[in-house]
Amino acid sequence: MSQHGDLMDRYGASIRIIGRRDLLREDVKIELDKAAALTKGNNRAILNVCFPYTSRDEITTAVRETVVDYLKPVPPRRRPFSETHIARNIRARHVHSGQEPKDMSRDAEAAVEAETSDSVSSSTTLHPGSSASTGQLEDNMTTDTSINGTEYSAVLPDVEAITPTVLEEHMFTHDTPPLELLVRTSGVERLSDFMLWQCHEHTTIRFLKCLWPEFDLWHFLPVLWEWQWQQRRRILTSWNGNSHALGPGKVQ
Repeated sequence: MSQHGDLMDRYGASIRIIGRRDLLREDVKIELDKAAALTKGNNRAILNVCFPYTSRDEITTAVRETVVDYLKPVPPRRRPFSETHIARNIRARHVHSGQEPKDMSRDAEAAVEAETSDSVSSSTTLHPGSSASTGQLEDNMTTDTSINGTEYSAVLPDVEAITPTVLEEHMFTHDTPPLELLVRTSGVERLSDFMLWQCHEHTTIRFLKCLWPEFDLWHFLPVLWEWQWQQRRRILTSWNGNSHALGPGKVQ
């Protein structure tokens, strides 16, 4: 690959090595990194070299990294109102009105108590299945910290926010376009633990009986033409469905 960098530049393709790099020998990693560095400025296409790679390992790695991310507290967020801030504002307000210091202190204590009560109620959560039967409120993984005398609330991310999109961001192919065409050679009709996550409802999968060294342009062109025809048919079907939904006289 390093010897054909001009070919990669001609098509604007960048080489990316994905998989368990820690299983490779050091001299192999150096050559792979050299090939990737030569094409890192190309942005028209991506050539993923999956080596060494299995899809189950990729999914496991993505789940592990997601768990690690969700065990980290979110960046500290400042409370909208602190006790010191409330008391200072009340004192400043009553200085102009001429209120007695005793009344000022009483108002400040009441405001602080109300703010503290709101803060406590907002940092607790009634967990389904446990609180309903015991009547206990459990803390929603919330910790209070103080930075330079200012109170902050550090909260762990909500696990309910973990979606397929979140896992997608941790896949080896997170920055590549969706998989549209997958060609499997050797005549074996199975994916063999390859790109299991990336295959979706619109992925076209073709199994060819030729071996990989025999796979050339003449094997690829019929597959590519068929895929293009299917894409065109899907687009036309979608367009016709939308035109019927719009009703007569509304299609331009």
